[in-house]
Amino acid sequence: MQIDEYLDSNFSNLKLRPPLFYNWKFGIRFELRDPNEEDTKIYMERVYFRAITLFQELHSTNDEIIIVANVHHAGEENIFRRRKVKIFQHYIKAKDVLRKLQHQVIPYIFEDVYDINDFETHRYALNCKVSDVKYIHLIRAICNQDMGIKPKIIHDVFFVNLSKNTIFHIYDDRGCDVLASSKESIRFLYERYNDWILDYDKEAIDMVFQ
Repeated sequence: MQIDEYLDSNFSNLKLRPPLFYNWKFGIRFELRDPNEEDTKIYMERVYFRAITLFQELHSTNDEIIIVANVHHAGEENIFRRRKVKIFQHYIKAKDVLRKLQHQVIPYIFEDVYDINDFETHRYALNCKVSDVKYIHLIRAICNQDMGIKPKIIHDVFFVNLSKNTIFHIYDDRGCDVLASSKESIRFLYERYNDWILDYDKEAIDMVFQ
């Protein structure tokens, strides 16, 4: 299934861009970091643990997913088009899966936010199963994006679960958003990991689930 078709059917009018939590009615924003931890190693181990735990709770091995990466650059710069597989190649187990990688150029996804019209977004979407992905390595690379740690992925990456109708997005080491087409499908996360919910948004999240 194409990503646009899926979103239209299950997340109507949702733009696949951060901050997802503030743009959909059923979602949870989790805090990954400990803002008081000064030791980088200990800090990142907690970030990795929480991100991977939430992903594993939300995804089963045989779930059908679409991994979406948004890459933003000036319209005349086409270097990312030639390098598109490098976003995924270290994290997908089989080359035949990579052949399914789709690419489309869309207007800059933040154009209405920043009033920038000389950029465009290259969107890469890969249909696969969770079992096709080295997701632990991928998640760690996403979490590393602002920490000066390699490997790192600096682009926005979204895990769209076609089997569960959820979207999982780690925005950086600070936290991640979990969205669902139905709040009941993620209620177990709200209850099981309630103490991981970001304090800033907890009141609003409680109102949805209570």
